[in-house]
Order: sequence, then C-alpha cells, then structure tokens
Amino acid sequence: MPENSTPQFSFRYRGSSFDNMIETLGGAFGAFSAEPVGQTRDFHWGIDLAACDNAVFVSGYHQDEFQFNIEPTGDTAEYLSIVLPRNGGMGVTYGSRTAEAGQGKLLLYNNFEPDSVIMHGHSNVIDELLINWSVILQTVGQTFETPLDGSIDLLPELDLATPAGQIIGNLAATMMNSMRDNGPLLHSPIAMAHITQALADLVVRLVPHRLSHLLDKKPCLIAPRHVRRAIEFMQANINQPITIPMVAEAAGVSIRALQTGFRAFRDTTPVAYLMTLRLRAARQDLLDPGNNHAVSEICLKWGFFHFGRFSAAYRAAYGENPSDTRKRVDRYHYGDPKR
Repeated sequence: MPENSTPQFSFRYRGSSFDNMIETLGGAFGAFSAEPVGQTRDFHWGIDLAACDNAVFVSGYHQDEFQFNIEPTGDTAEYLSIVLPRNGGMGVTYGSRTAEAGQGKLLLYNNFEPDSVIMHGHSNVIDELLINWSVILQTVGQTFETPLDGSIDLLPELDLATPAGQIIGNLAATMMNSMRDNGPLLHSPIAMAHITQALADLVVRLVPHRLSHLLDKKPCLIAPRHVRRAIEFMQANINQPITIPMVAEAAGVSIRALQTGFRAFRDTTPVAYLMTLRLRAARQDLLDPGNNHAVSEICLKWGFFHFGRFSAAYRAAYGENPSDTRKRVDRYHYGDPKR
C-alpha cells in the first residue's frame, strides 16, 4: 500500500494533516490530546462512525503511529471498547502496565481507565466497537445480583484462538460489519438491543475479571427456605418502608442468620439485595415510555427518600443518572426530551 494513500475503505471523514484528524476526533469524543510518534510531514487518515442507542462502531485508518489521551468530561459517554485491528495494532497503558491488540489478539478496555492509547504500525487500520458501559453494569448486576462497586478489572487482552476469543471476536466483528456503511443492524433496534446484550453477557461470563470466581459457584445450590422467604417478602414490599428486622421476622429467623444466609447463597447482604430490587424497579419505570411520573416521584415510590443517594446508587449500578435514562427514552419515543 503506498504510504501517501488512504486504503480503499469507506470513510466518512478523511484528511492529510494530523491537526485536522485531532479536531475531528475531538468533536466526536470530547477532550482529546494527541501527538505523532516520530517525524511526519503528511499524515493521511480516514475515520468512519456509526452509532445507535447502546453501541458505536468506529473504523479508522492512520498512515503513521500516534498516541493520544482522552480526558473524560461530564458529557463524555463511558464505554467498553472492543478493538479488532485489521492492520497494525493498538495499545493502552495503565500506569506501568500495557495491554495491546494486534495479530490474533483483541483488546477490551473501559475508555475512562487508560492513561494513554497508542496506535502501532504504518498504514494502521483498526475496527473498534464501543458498548455503552451502562449495559455492562446492568449485566453485572443481573448476573451477580449486586451492583458493581468500582472497576470490574477485565482482562484487557483476549487471544482470538481461544474459545472465548473466537466467540467474542466473531460476534463483535458481525456487529461491526452489520453497522458499517449504514448496515442493516442500524435499522433494527430490537435486533441491536438483543445482540448487544448477548455480547455483554459473553464478556461478563467469559473474560476474566475480579468477580469471575463467583461464576464458579455451583448453580444447583438452592438457598434455604428462610432466604427464599426473605426474598419473596422483599419483592412483595419493595415499595414499602420495610426494614431488615421486618424482613428477618417475615423469614422467621434472626437478623444474624438472615445476613449469614444472604452472604452464603447470594454473596451479598440483605440491605444490598433489597436496594438492587428497588433500583431495578425504578429503572423499569424510567424505561417505560408510558410512565408520566417525575423522576423524583419514581424515587419515592420505590422506597428511596433521599434523591441524591438514589441518584448515586442508580449511577453506580447502571452507569448513568436517572434523568439521563428518562431523557434517552423520551428522545427515542418522542424525538426530544419532554420530562
């Protein structure tokens, strides 16, 4: 491939100067700083973007190596990035640690976490799929029945020759190919939602992370009767001001026995489990386009009496504020935020 030519892929944006590329990327991804690696006169590049509700596809060509930093702002969306190079490679650094994608290896990282990113090789061609972090957080919450607190510490490199690498790489590539050039997946929001959720589930279950050991617990273990009774009582009364002593009384055991049972069979506390149920119920209301109640009313309905604490817990569980969920639903169904 000639060094001064862009490969024959379909790129919406293209140019021949490094500064022009940085200006384009900054407009798409927020606060963005970058510099070329080594000397370069002309810098030919091309970038294509395709976006839907919970996923963004980015395909980029860069003639020469460069490194960059993204400084998240309040408007920067948080994503899980899945990187599949077609030529060259890409690496991210976390302090003294480095993870790279290249021949036979894909890269996974949260865009808020790396200190820097570098594009390797000449005539670099990278495909990248960005999954909204709220989908990952929701999948973690549903899989482990507790909201994620802090980083999940995903293993950033995945060998494409392994079974996990093959299925995640193939599914990510299928999604990107179906989004490229205004592809069919962009016109089927239901299919997009299902395939995005399937990919998130595979990542959470197949890529090692700090909660992976919980997946090894035997699924055949049945929680004792008092834990099941406690859960049934919580589910029936999540919109009531119930307390843990009330839950323990309904289950017919002491508070200590209740806590021991939840830690052994649900790997959480009764308080955290009840909060998870309430957060899920609140989210279902916020995702319902026919629900006209204000966010503050939904907060109170599901037993949250301090709106700031509710917002913080909701954001930790789903990666977005309650008001952001409502606005997103309104934009999708009504064309603009209404509430």
